[in-house]
Amino acid sequence: MKIRIVTGVALGAALVVPSAAWAAWAAPTPDHLSGAAVYAAAGNQLSRYTAAGEWHPLASFGAAQFAASPDGTKAAWITESGNLNIRERGKTSTIVSGLQGSTPCLTPVWSADSTKVAYPSANGTINAVRADGSNAPRKLGVSKGVCHLAWAANGRYLAGYTSTGDALYRLDTKTGKTAMVKNVKSINHVQSLSPDGGKAVVAFPEGAQASGTRTWPTTFKPVIVEVPTGKRLKLPAKGNAIGAYYLPDGRLVMRMAAAPAQPGHAGGHTAAHAAGQAAAHAHNMLIVFDSAGNEIQRLAEPAKAKNQALLQVVS
Repeated sequence: MKIRIVTGVALGAALVVPSAAWAAWAAPTPDHLSGAAVYAAAGNQLSRYTAAGEWHPLASFGAAQFAASPDGTKAAWITESGNLNIRERGKTSTIVSGLQGSTPCLTPVWSADSTKVAYPSANGTINAVRADGSNAPRKLGVSKGVCHLAWAANGRYLAGYTSTGDALYRLDTKTGKTAMVKNVKSINHVQSLSPDGGKAVVAFPEGAQASGTRTWPTTFKPVIVEVPTGKRLKLPAKGNAIGAYYLPDGRLVMRMAAAPAQPGHAGGHTAAHAAGQAAAHAHNMLIVFDSAGNEIQRLAEPAKAKNQALLQVVS
């Protein structure tokens, strides 16, 4: 069953709708997202936005190979000189060195519990290491898909695309085998995997967009494909989607672009209507779906995040 939600007025991370019935249905529950998330602004400035409407700097660096932890407290990046750095609580530590730097698509990726980081190494090897540096790197397998790695919440599967952008691969860390996803001929982003690794949120080059573009996108047109069949699945939300992200429990969060400003007439509109229209133009929207594709929640992103990349949906 699909749930239809009436447009309301965005206040911080919440969506306020003038409806008593809706207010009763939307009473906070442990399952509902609060709106906390990690965003990346221009110049690789990573910040966490909290449910209280506060912004907290997470990390800032020149390298374009970066990732934020699922709990929103840590950042990982590969420096131009090839060091894997971790920043937590204002402290930066180098836990691996000798990697390939200055390659935007070779991004590290965090485990679902925010304790480990996987990263591409030489000759297609993908390793993992504890973020606190307490163990030596462990080999997870070898894959041709080393770009924009995504790690399934079950810990078993990693996916990435080739450095030439012509194929998508999934690595099974239990068996060490890799599988090429069928019917993927040109790809330039992998955002996330479903918890079981059976579906991937990806992006394909469009129009004049060069398939050689490897940097992390601020926004992208999400496509969900089955692995390894490559079958494209229908997105649950209609409209201008600019991102999508699987949560560890199987929920799918879709990021929808703020409504474009439309010329109109001021006469006859109430103040509440005008405020609602202004909010729709200022905020992107996060729509949450359960694993069956039913809409269960909507959140308005903070206006400041409108032109920033969404790295993690924290809570």
